Amino acid sequence: MREFDAEELKQYLESHSPFLLDVRQAWEYDVCRLENSTLIPMGQIPAQLDELDKDRETVVICHHGIRSRQVARHLEQAGFNNVINLKGGVNAWAKTVDTEMATY
Repeated sequence: MREFDAEELKQYLESHSPFLLDVRQAWEYDVCRLENSTLIPMGQIPAQLDELDKDRETVVICHHGIRSRQVARHLEQAGFNNVINLKGGVNAWAKTVDTEMATY
């Protein structure tokens, strides 16, 4: 699994279009999110695994990067070939990339 910090992901998104998988709870997603991200809470990942494309590059996102790292590892064990964890999560994104983003 690769890991990008917020600045690295921002630059990467300028030339790539990975699937942005947000694994937080719905209330967290309602507060703030990365544009074009899809919410599937961590607890729902096992049940929805078959709906995800194992071959598509996937960036996993959470609040601080801990849940997303766990989900990223789970995806790799399930045969996903190209998984990236957002280190620091949306919290880091709000502090370094989009300072207008709401935080919690």
